[in-house]
Amino acid sequence: MKQIVQIYKTGELKVEEVPAPLCRAGRILVETRSSLISAGTEKSGLALARKSLAGKARSRPDLVRKVIDKARTEGLAEAYRQSLARLDTPVALGYSLAGTVLEIGAGVRGFRPGDRVACFGAGFASHAETVCVPANLTVPIPDRLDFDEAAFVGLGAIALHGSRLLKTTLGESAAVVGLGMLGLISAQILAAAGCRVEGFDPDPSRIELARSLGIEAFAGAGDFEAAVRSGTAGRGADGVAVWAAGGGSAPLELAARVCRKQGTVAVPGLVGLEVPRDLFYEKELSLVVPRSAGPGIYDPEYEERGRDYPAGYVRWTARRNLEEFLRLAADGRVEVGPLVTHRFPIDRALEAYDLIGGKRSEPYLAVILTCAPGKEPPARTTTLRTAALRRKHRDGRLGVGLIGAGLFAKGTLLPAIKGEKGIELRGLASAGGAGGVHCGEKFGFSYCTTDYRRLLEDGEIDCVLVATRHNLHAPMVLEALAAGKAVFVEKPLCVNEEELAAIEKAAEKEALPLMVGYNRRFSPHSVWVRNFLAERGGPWVIACRCNAGFVPAESWVQDPEEGAGRVIGEVGHFVDLVQFLGGGLTERVEARAAGMAGVGFLNEDNLIATLSLSGGSIASILYTAAGSRSYPRERVEIFGGGCAAEIENFRSSRFVSEGKARRLARPAADRGHREEFSAFFRAVRNGSFPVPFSDYRATSLATFGIVESLRTGLPRLVERA
Repeated sequence: MKQIVQIYKTGELKVEEVPAPLCRAGRILVETRSSLISAGTEKSGLALARKSLAGKARSRPDLVRKVIDKARTEGLAEAYRQSLARLDTPVALGYSLAGTVLEIGAGVRGFRPGDRVACFGAGFASHAETVCVPANLTVPIPDRLDFDEAAFVGLGAIALHGSRLLKTTLGESAAVVGLGMLGLISAQILAAAGCRVEGFDPDPSRIELARSLGIEAFAGAGDFEAAVRSGTAGRGADGVAVWAAGGGSAPLELAARVCRKQGTVAVPGLVGLEVPRDLFYEKELSLVVPRSAGPGIYDPEYEERGRDYPAGYVRWTARRNLEEFLRLAADGRVEVGPLVTHRFPIDRALEAYDLIGGKRSEPYLAVILTCAPGKEPPARTTTLRTAALRRKHRDGRLGVGLIGAGLFAKGTLLPAIKGEKGIELRGLASAGGAGGVHCGEKFGFSYCTTDYRRLLEDGEIDCVLVATRHNLHAPMVLEALAAGKAVFVEKPLCVNEEELAAIEKAAEKEALPLMVGYNRRFSPHSVWVRNFLAERGGPWVIACRCNAGFVPAESWVQDPEEGAGRVIGEVGHFVDLVQFLGGGLTERVEARAAGMAGVGFLNEDNLIATLSLSGGSIASILYTAAGSRSYPRERVEIFGGGCAAEIENFRSSRFVSEGKARRLARPAADRGHREEFSAFFRAVRNGSFPVPFSDYRATSLATFGIVESLRTGLPRLVERA
């Protein structure tokens, strides 16, 4: 299928051929018929993406500070590599469309294949021939609306939410500054609510269009102010919505001048927010910056997991605003047809962006991309342009499949195996078709698919790398082993004891190499220190500290189902490391969390866990999200037998014994990713196991025990194999 994407690193815009998405639980697969370009939002995004790296840096100083912090702690090369990986990402454009239902995901009610629907949401309702959109962002299209009109659903809901926040009621006065697409829709909504409405825009063509829609509008600021004063007996407008784009803070100042005392100014438009304090103080004005289409937007629980807010508590959610806007349009109280100035088929989308980007000198307002109905089901596998290059000489190389093309895969996993001899990167499976295609072509895969089972059925794939969200690890490991594939799975191996038992049984039955991405044991620093420790025998006292950084509570990592929390998701790294260094497996754990819930942290964000290992060693793991990113992330200290060792952020390590110190230093942090994958591919070739499954079992059970200890406040014994 075709999709419009932009590469943020270069600003290049493409009509890309990508595999169609699968229909996921809680979502609806939709065949697009009309997709509306949000000219203001997309034009500003295009302009930012087309800036040089220096220009992007000036636009986002907050991100530059993060890069500087990473360079200080991880090394310049690592910071540069990770930053480019983030920039080299295709951005799916578009967020408001209309089409027909192809398929219904599990748990979705109220829709059937063939239904006409309108969809909203950045990253969901993209400019693409087929999209998979959450049910809470999808609504039926009334019979009286065509696809072009219904494609305004997202912008209409944004205009409706912004208009609501003015809190103007029947008989009151409202003013609209900026009569672009959103401003014209907002003005009509306010008029439909029984408000007297005056509008301002310096473009005479917009004034003419507004008047044709029944809105009193003016191209001169003085005329606009005079009309508002005259219509309100000198009081000023009860509420003013600023839908303008650009112009610095002048639109905000104009809004303040025409607003009455104790009125409300809403600024959803992309303008400066240098508040004219004297005006706001004199009139005691309220300022509000509306956020998109209403409550629920940017909340993963609402958008992705379909958990609605009760109408008794949140009357106008995003979905209800989508529905209400379509009702207003169907009743003829808001007209959007006259706003459409251009229509382009999706394969000519670059012409549309030339238009809004100024390469074509003609006026425009609403621009629609159209898609013809498909005659066959959308294809979910795309052969990549790099396929011919990769297939010239196979010569017994290992065929590799990758499931998951997220930031970790692009920024860490694939660079770590780049240059590995004797492998062929064959198939890449990714839920995001555009991201998968871009990643696949960059690293030289033969094909990209949105159905990971295509990799398991590929007889030329010998091993599968799993880099998905945590809740998918165990099911995919089990399926891959059953399909006869060796498996590398990013941590964690699984998220509960039932999954662990199933994997242990399958691993024993299939006898295929299985490796978990606990890479730190493969770091040159860990191996170097372990060799010194092995000469002395132990037992050891180990202190391991991780300055992990803050992760918002709404992140999938923190979700009990998807990410399983930070202990299972990340602390397992350090359990595995102390077992490797201490030469024993965890037998007992006890954990305590810091009481920081009142300052925005979850129970697993800040903790100390104490581990007792077989062989007599003990270890403490201090894991915190409350530290500074400017401070080094990780440090390990080991004591015993009259000697001491330390690993400082995997950039340097030191061993001290009998008054002598030995050191190992690297210019950048080396956490062992390259060595880890070299060990895995060697294991696939010779059928060995670089790490005994008993280690993975002990690590998993230890993390489950830490979670339980945090919950109960009691120590937990870890069952030994």
